[in-house]
Amino acid sequence: MTISMLAKPTLLSLGLMSIIGCTTNHSLNQTANQPMTQTAASQATVYYNGDIITMASDEPEMVEALVTKAGKIAYVGSLTEAQNKYKSAAQVNLKNQTLLPSFIDPHSHFGLVSNTMGQANLNPPPIGDVDSIDKMLQTLKAYKEDNSIADGEWIFAWGYDETQLSEERHPTKDEIDSVLPNNPVYLQHTSGHMGVANSKGLAAMNITADSQAPAGGNIARVAGSNEPNGLVQETAMYPFMYNLLQIMTPKQAQFFEQTQDYYAKNGVTTANDGSTTRDAIEFFQSQADAGKLKIDLIALAGVSDLDENLADENFRWKTYQNGFKVQGTKIIADGSPQGKTAYFTEPYLTPVADCKSDCRGLPSISQDEMNEMFVKAYQRDNQLFIHNNGDAATDMILKAHEHAVKETGQAADKDRRIVPIHTQFVRPDQLQAFKKYNMLPSFFTNHAYFWGDVHVQNLGEKRAYFSSPIATADKMGIIYTNHSDDTVTPLDPLFSVWSAVNRTSRSGNIIGQEERATPYQALKAITSHAAYEFFEEDSKGSLVEGKLADLVILDANPLTVDSDKIRDIKVIKTIKEGKAIYQRPL
Repeated sequence: MTISMLAKPTLLSLGLMSIIGCTTNHSLNQTANQPMTQTAASQATVYYNGDIITMASDEPEMVEALVTKAGKIAYVGSLTEAQNKYKSAAQVNLKNQTLLPSFIDPHSHFGLVSNTMGQANLNPPPIGDVDSIDKMLQTLKAYKEDNSIADGEWIFAWGYDETQLSEERHPTKDEIDSVLPNNPVYLQHTSGHMGVANSKGLAAMNITADSQAPAGGNIARVAGSNEPNGLVQETAMYPFMYNLLQIMTPKQAQFFEQTQDYYAKNGVTTANDGSTTRDAIEFFQSQADAGKLKIDLIALAGVSDLDENLADENFRWKTYQNGFKVQGTKIIADGSPQGKTAYFTEPYLTPVADCKSDCRGLPSISQDEMNEMFVKAYQRDNQLFIHNNGDAATDMILKAHEHAVKETGQAADKDRRIVPIHTQFVRPDQLQAFKKYNMLPSFFTNHAYFWGDVHVQNLGEKRAYFSSPIATADKMGIIYTNHSDDTVTPLDPLFSVWSAVNRTSRSGNIIGQEERATPYQALKAITSHAAYEFFEEDSKGSLVEGKLADLVILDANPLTVDSDKIRDIKVIKTIKEGKAIYQRPL
């Protein structure tokens, strides 16, 4: 997702924000989200008679039995030895099901997931059913009526995708006005990089024909005039998102447990909020301190709040407090490839709205601003997570890294674990640089399904077929992860595994045969590698004695089922530190 949810409406001087960090890592005794009873703490449990995949080695490894005790993994190995060592343990017969370390979410937007629960759903199939502007308008009208929303109140909606609408275009302010003339309205695009407002929504944000587009953004106009048509892209949409967050964030408590259940249902015990306001950080910590976390939650603070964060002596980095931590800092480098705002070195092959020539997308910040952010981060040992889709944005990251190394005198390959997020259209030479500099790309293979056909059309086969190149990265020895970016695509780790392995588009085309991952490579991206991304490889991500008993039980083995059936695998049970937090209904 390319939006900065931390941004104030003016996004003042992104490059001037200071960045700090600390070196305290995750501690096993800090992650228990709820106290165990004395009986539960002393009770051992033996899991057996299934495919127990450890994810602890370069190649698949299965064992006969696993024992958990006091929230941790106590033993991994033979069934005979497990039962001899733990004679009074509870016995769990897996009945040929599959046991894995639970899934770790490399990148999504926990807070936005909560917020969408209070918005109209405009997603196209297979997520929703909005496949035309007429159906979109009827959905909006019904949403106001069904929820008894008074005139004058804001109405928000999410997930619309013009590439999947029969009209193949964005809706306009006039069309929204036709069904909602008395409410300010903002429709969030599926990419999170743009949206459409109606007349009252534009007026509320003071956008008129005289408004100039901000740097790194675009205010689309009615053909032949300066009148805004409702579409705002990249930095131009930040005021709308800030407004949305101000209105919706106070309601998150209403959906907090429901959002956790959504993650747990999908086998996830460590969730991510990929760009988090200071207010949201405070809210998440309050929920954690009240004992309301069933899972671990990791936030990435945004650069717009860092001055205030740095002045706060109580602000802590990389340290769990009752199951919640702020890991590092999120920077936005560019936009959306399907929205044609991702920043490329070569132009898009299809027309780009409001661009007449050399249409290569938009950098969200300048190179000088990014350089300064990197220097400050490296000086303070703060982990950086940088949104980058196009290869020109990746070039910016590499230049900023090289600049910061020179300015600070640090080693270029220091273990910083800088995470370029999405990195969809990375070039082979850029992968070599990631390897050289110990950077950890987080890929986004779900795009191959949802927008693979669109990318071929907009970018050509060469770029589209090399998108999110897990197979090549693995051969090069690069540690990588793979994410959903929910709300951009649904949180479903097994679907992400399926998309990485098959790379099949909506139309059935294969988007890059040579970049098809193996199931084991795809699983590493959401288990052992994902733990490494957050400096948690000593406590999570594999079934190893002493690590947390964070487990998931599946009804089939992703390594052995037909590759096309991986997305049909069901989560049977999710276990956090030995405690079941989700059980699939019988």
